[in-house]
This record gives sequence, C-alpha cells and structure tokens, in this order.
Amino acid sequence: MKTIGLIGGMSWESTALYYRILNEEVKSALGGLHSARVVLYSVDFDEIEKLQSTGRWDEAGLQLAQAAQALARAGAELLVLATNTMHKVVPQIQQAVAIPLLHIADATAERIREHGLQKVGLIATRFTMEETFYHGRLTDEYGLEVITPDSDDRAFIHQVIYQELCLGIINPDSRARFREIMAGLTAQGAEGIILGCTEITMLVTADDASVPLFDTTQIHAQSAVQQALRENEM
Repeated sequence: MKTIGLIGGMSWESTALYYRILNEEVKSALGGLHSARVVLYSVDFDEIEKLQSTGRWDEAGLQLAQAAQALARAGAELLVLATNTMHKVVPQIQQAVAIPLLHIADATAERIREHGLQKVGLIATRFTMEETFYHGRLTDEYGLEVITPDSDDRAFIHQVIYQELCLGIINPDSRARFREIMAGLTAQGAEGIILGCTEITMLVTADDASVPLFDTTQIHAQSAVQQALRENEM
C-alpha cells in the first residue's frame, strides 16, 4: 500500500471527512484491521483564506508546495490536496515535488463519464465557479459541458461555504436555498451536479436533488485509495 500524503486544513472539517473515508475504503478493500497509510500536513486555513481573498495565489501556492515537500520527506508516495479551490495552484505544487498528485477534477470527471453524463452543474466557491482552472479542465480534457448558477446564487454559495460550513455550521435554511439552486441547474439541463467544494457534502445529500450528485470529497478519497492499492499490486 502506498503512503498517501494529505494536504488538509482547508477546512479541517472536510479534512476530517477525508481521513475517515480513506480509512473506510482501505478497510473495505483489505478487511480485518487494515487502515490507510496517511501522512497529514494541516495548514492554518485563516492564513490561506486571507491570501485567497486578496488574490495572493502565488504565496498560497508556495505554502502548499512547501507542505507537499514536507510530506514527501515524511515518506508520502501520492499527494492528495483536500480542497477543490486550491487546485488553482496545483502547477506550483507539482513543480515542487517528484511524487504524483491526484487531481480532484480528474477523479470527478472520470466518475461523471462512468455515469455517461455530458452536461453537469457545478456548485463551489466563487473562485472555483468563476475561474477556469477547474471547469476548464473538465471541458478541455474530458469534453464535459459545465454550467454554474447566476451571480447572486454564486455569492450565496460562497458565503455559506466560508461563513457556515467551514465553521461546522449546518443551517437548514441554507440547505433549502441550495436545493432551489440545484433545481435551477437541473431545469437548465444539468444531468448531474458536482459538489465542487469539499464542505458541501456536509449540507446536502442525494435526497436534495433530482439528478445524481457528485461528492468530490468522497470521489477524491476513494480514487486515492484505489491508486494507492493499485500501485501496491504492481
């Protein structure tokens, strides 16, 4: 089994989900008392968020690249960045280390293609919804059509993520609004919806939408275990 290097803390709420899923998946695959080999580097999200909000992405990328280097020195053989938004700085991370990084958009796109879908909705942070580093990858490399909510809904989703979910706050009123937003995307032809922020799975479930939901936290962690075990068998 390869050792997974997990860059977390963005937020720690979703990183805790990653850790649980990684271990559940290894136990399911290997049985007995098996658990995942994981090295965790958890950043202070307050520092990262300030860099995000002021557009200092290079500085944020440097911090995560240094985290990746620390994980490599600790024996990590596969990197998992436990956040969608910070995949914006993946090129900096990949340049800093020789070990592979499992891109969350790749894992998600492959799962969508397994379902035979073409047009999907994306709900995420404002950065992920409005910039091209994420949905551009889905379109250019996987041929998917990606739609996002309107500007007011994007602002609402972003606010809920940072002011509620990252703080562990689950608000039923926010869940109701998310249902409406997802219904709107479905009405525009979305055949599935990407939960493109690792905290959103804390708020909504499959019962909240009429089309399949693609939980990037679950998908990413499952794919990491599959790769770690596959590499072990080679």
